[in-house]
Parts: sequence; C-alpha cells; structure tokens
Amino acid sequence: MLALRLTRAARPAVQLRRLLVAAASAGTGFLLLSCLGYALHHPQSAGAAALRLVWCAVPLAATVYLALAVARTDPGTKPRTGLSAVGLGPARLMAVSALTTALACTLGSAVALLVFLHLRGDLTGMPFDGAASDFLASDQPLPLPAALTLLTLVPATATTTVALSLRPRDPRPTTPGPRRFGRFGAYGHATAKETFGTYGRYGARLSRRTASDGGAPHPHATGGRTAEAAPAPQESGDLTAPDTEAGSPAPAPETTWPADTPQPPKDAPAGLPWGITFLAMGLAVHAYADRAALAVLLGWLLIATGLVLAAPGLTHLCGRLLQSTRPGALRLLAGRVLMAEATRIGRPLGVVCAVASAGYAMTTLYAGSAPAFGPLTTLGALLVTGCTVATLLTAAVETRQCRSETTAALLRLGAPASMLRVAAALRAAALLALFGPLTVAVAALAALPVDR
Repeated sequence: MLALRLTRAARPAVQLRRLLVAAASAGTGFLLLSCLGYALHHPQSAGAAALRLVWCAVPLAATVYLALAVARTDPGTKPRTGLSAVGLGPARLMAVSALTTALACTLGSAVALLVFLHLRGDLTGMPFDGAASDFLASDQPLPLPAALTLLTLVPATATTTVALSLRPRDPRPTTPGPRRFGRFGAYGHATAKETFGTYGRYGARLSRRTASDGGAPHPHATGGRTAEAAPAPQESGDLTAPDTEAGSPAPAPETTWPADTPQPPKDAPAGLPWGITFLAMGLAVHAYADRAALAVLLGWLLIATGLVLAAPGLTHLCGRLLQSTRPGALRLLAGRVLMAEATRIGRPLGVVCAVASAGYAMTTLYAGSAPAFGPLTTLGALLVTGCTVATLLTAAVETRQCRSETTAALLRLGAPASMLRVAAALRAAALLALFGPLTVAVAALAALPVDR
C-alpha cells in the first residue's frame, strides 16, 4: 500500500519516467513473446528461434538499466530525516523502490500480452489480414505457462537488480587503519610516546577514549586540571599557542573536511585500462567473426563492456582538459563537475556510445550488404536506442539532484544563473567533442573487416 501511495502521489516528471519503464517493459515482453511465436510456427528451426531469444538479451539489459536509473532518481524513496522513526529506514525504502519497479514492469508485461493476443486474433479478429503470422503462430494454441515465464523475466530481473543496487550499505570503512599497541600491549591509536607512569595515572586512558568519541576530555585526564587550564606548548609556528598580548588563544584554521561534506575527487576512475582491453578484444572478435551471428553479438557485447568501463575515465580526463592552460571560473566549474560526476555520467555515456556505434555500423558502413530490417528488428533497435537515451537523461537528472545543495550555495554567493547554464552547455559540448569521434572510430573499426 505504501508503494501504491508513493506511486500515486509522485510528480508528473516522476510518473513520466515510470511510464517509460513500463513502455520499455512492454516492448521487451512483446519481443520475447514474438520469439515464442516464431518457435511455434517453425518447429524445425530450433537454432534460429534460440538465436532470436539470445538477441532479446540486449533490449532486456537496456530495459533493466533504465529501470535502475529511474529507481535511483525517485524522490519518494530518498532517505530523509525522521523517516526511520516511523519505520521507513533504508531497508524499507529499498523495498519500496523494488516494489515500484515491479509494478511498472508488470504493467508493461501485461500490456505486451494483451497486444500480442490481439495481434494473434485471440481477443478479436486477426488484424492486418494475417500479415504477421510468421512470428505470431496464430494457427496454433499459445502455451500460457511458457508465455507467462517469458513475461516474468523483465519484472523479476529489474526488481532484483534494483534491490541489489539500492540495498543499505554500512557507511563505515571496510578496512580499518593500522592497529597500534600502547604500553603493556594495550590497544591505542596515539602516535605520541607515553612517559613513565602514564599508564597508571588516574584518568589518563579516559581522555583518549573521550577524544576519539568526539566529546570533551575528562577533567581528571590532565591530573585534576580542566582542559582550559592546561598549558599549551609554546613552539615556533604553533597556531594554537596562547596569545601573550591579547590573553586569549588564537583559533587554528580549519584544515579537515566535515563528516557530511563531499571531498573533491583525487584519482581518476580505475576502469580505463580494463575498458581499453575489452574494447580491443571486441574489435578482434569482429575481425575474425566472418559475420557469424553469435560472434557478432559476442563482439558487440565486449565492445559495449569496454566502452562502459572506459567512459568514466574518459569523462574524468575531459574534465581535466577543461581546466588546463590557465582556466577561468567557468571552465573550473565545468571541469570540476565532470571530474566529480565522472562515474555517474560516464557509464550511461558509454552505453549510448556503444549503441550509436552499432547502429552507425549496421546502417551506414555495411551499405547494401546488411539484410533488410523487419518490424521486430526495428522495434528492438528503437527500444534499445530509446532506453539508452532515456537512461542518459535520467542520469543527468540524478546528477542535478545530487548537486542541488552546491548549486543553491553558488546562487547564494552571488553566482549568476546564466553562468551555471553556460557551464552545463560547456560540459555537454566537451563530452560531445570527445565521445562523438570515438563512436565513429569504433564503428569504423568494427565494420572494417566486412568492407575489406
């Protein structure tokens, strides 16, 4: 009931994204049912029917990726202050996201089943004068268990992926720092050496525990004196030493980041070498594929994996290039955003680059040697392209949501809104200048053995 209430009370933009997930699920379900109809109509071509079913893995993956991106940007399931007190903790919100995804995908699968039954003529008369009977198997009864099994693939896969990706994680670091030992083998984290008799002094160990917990030291930790009365070391250059003229200690500058402040990125994403490796493997498979269907599919899967792994590193590199050669405030802002959001923006960009490369190679570089596209091939191509573009736009929305506080802070500091829009346009232009030629180059290299 909570998932239904959150679904109904969402804004129109959120409802539109959920409808896109339902439409993608409907298209993928219809393609799966078409594979079943082709297998029923051609029982002697089991290999061709299995190959059609394998090719449906591409739109299935695109649909699941879109569903995950939409679940990440759902404002109704974002953790907020006070929700845990009423029973809406991170685990419950993850369950609500998974249920919302399941509802959208189940709605799309139901629509796909109704359309398929309508085209078969099971609900009304046969439309289009039976022109699509090749993959509908209208002359044979439809096995309902097999159809329902295929239709549950999209909701089950999408729901499981969303639940695993949005599961609550422990914010504490998984690998603790190096353990140090104090006097007599006791655990300690201080780097200063202890003097003789420190361990047995009353309250000496209590001050370290309270300091590590963020609290004030115990008054007995300094031998009965309070922390304010403890003398500060007088060293040259010590900013915390007491001021002899004013009589009050000078505050030290803030040199550490607060716990809730995101730190700037230091290193580039680590997937660039692996991405180049997978990309080279995919191009090598294409070079020796001899246009076999499974080999071509394997090659494009390797190419897509390589582009997805390499795209965050390339996006980070694009942000660095924007800040080179004495940048101003505009280029600094655009470059820093690209570096900070390299992973979130780069992965959908890699998927779009892979899909655009495959489409460009099949429609342009193959010339007249490629077979003519049928209605199912066109539907699959439109479905994959639409899902990847929608995922990229949804990732942009997620990036905007994550940086809303930073944007508001810049506006409060007096930054004009036009500068933020120009910075966004500069980021888009820089990414297009980098990934556009890369897409054309990958498509040309993939189709080179065919032209030769």
